[in-house]
Amino acid sequence: QLQLVESGGDLVQPGGSLRLSCVVSGFPFDYYAVGWFRQAPGKEREGVSCVSRTGSTTTYADSVKGRFTISKDDTKRTVYLQMNSLKPEDTGVYYCTAGLMTSATVCDRSLTSYPYWGQGTQVTVSS
Repeated sequence: QLQLVESGGDLVQPGGSLRLSCVVSGFPFDYYAVGWFRQAPGKEREGVSCVSRTGSTTTYADSVKGRFTISKDDTKRTVYLQMNSLKPEDTGVYYCTAGLMTSATVCDRSLTSYPYWGQGTQVTVSS
């Protein structure tokens, strides 16, 4: 059974950092691209970042470029999202997702590309 379990969400002050983790199980780790999405209160889900199956390609939403970094550790079957210089507008529930892509070196941040979702972890940026 395919599972994605997120952790690392917390309350943090503006300018602070957090690292989210997503442990994947139930399928070959290098079989799917992995994405991070977030949903703020009253807003639609937004694709934040993704990493391709091979790890060679990463993409970021313009709102997080230069502040967030996605990475994967194949030995631990874990994908990370390092978030620095956090802003109040980064507040939301962060979801880890998995999906098949047309190529091992491709990923995108489209909702329709990711049929598998974790339960989410809450990130709150507030003073």
